[in-house]
Amino acid sequence: MTEKVFITGASGFIGYHLVHAAIEAGMEVHAAVRPTSDLTFLKKLQTASQQLVFVNTDFSSKESLRTQLEKGGYSYIIHAAGVTKAKSAAAYNLVNAEYSLNLAQAAMSADIPLKRFVFLSSLAAIGPLAYSEQQPITEETLPVPVTDYGKSKLLAEKYLEEVSGLPLSIIRPTAVYGPGEKDLFVLFKTLSKGLDAYIGNGPQRLSFVYVKDLVTATMAALTENQKEVTVYNISDGQSYDRYALADRFREISGKPVFRAHLPMFLVKIMAGFLDMIYAFSSATPVLNREKLKELTASNWICSIEAARSNLHYQPQYDLRQGLTETLTWYKENNWL
Repeated sequence: MTEKVFITGASGFIGYHLVHAAIEAGMEVHAAVRPTSDLTFLKKLQTASQQLVFVNTDFSSKESLRTQLEKGGYSYIIHAAGVTKAKSAAAYNLVNAEYSLNLAQAAMSADIPLKRFVFLSSLAAIGPLAYSEQQPITEETLPVPVTDYGKSKLLAEKYLEEVSGLPLSIIRPTAVYGPGEKDLFVLFKTLSKGLDAYIGNGPQRLSFVYVKDLVTATMAALTENQKEVTVYNISDGQSYDRYALADRFREISGKPVFRAHLPMFLVKIMAGFLDMIYAFSSATPVLNREKLKELTASNWICSIEAARSNLHYQPQYDLRQGLTETLTWYKENNWL
């Protein structure tokens, strides 16, 4: 009998790749989407496979969630839904933490054969280290998130860990890139126009993970046979300086770029101004005071030894390999 997996955030960048991987693994995938979601890419998967079903989900209602989960009879849940941009801490907490708790409690009260609940958190839940710190971020590092987004993800983790009996795996990816990603894509668009801009002159240690490697780790966590809660930091295992992304882009694309360093005080003024302009808009600016805290953090290097040991995770893509595939996809789909 084909096992069923319920994937939230399915229409998002990471969600799409999770759906694809689950179908490839032979699972029947029920993809949670919103009525307003862009299903262009998911519908291509649905056309190619009879194992994909779309469902609309109300995360604000535990009763509705329980009914939906029982109707689906899921063995696995991957909770990838969330917001990365919001107007307030309360808005982040509602979607990223409260809704996650609702889903977990509904899963535990539902009559379903649940084997694993995998939560896509973020390395932002732990926060960055000082540049001088020699040891990388581990699963035991004391969490000190620097943004409301990171705080909401940490709160979600704590909520889920307190749900009695939940067979929980927490995945904390670093900066994720790959085909279909839209945030780093803004940087690639800027680079393609010949500008390589940085905030301040301070050194940074950065980490990245290609979306296919993240999905591999997530699928491995989905089927791990553990009774206790497990937590895994995920990157490609490498350490990069602040110029690595632009340098790889230039090498792969062959395009010359002009490197400039913007004064920190000027960017802070700009971020504050954008926050003020967008205060009464439903949209959120690409650059704001929240995002600035993550962009200027000095050290995002994390250890992946726990994932290597328990999930047998072996990253297949470094930054050059992952960017080569990513830029090819952007060009083929007329994004660049």
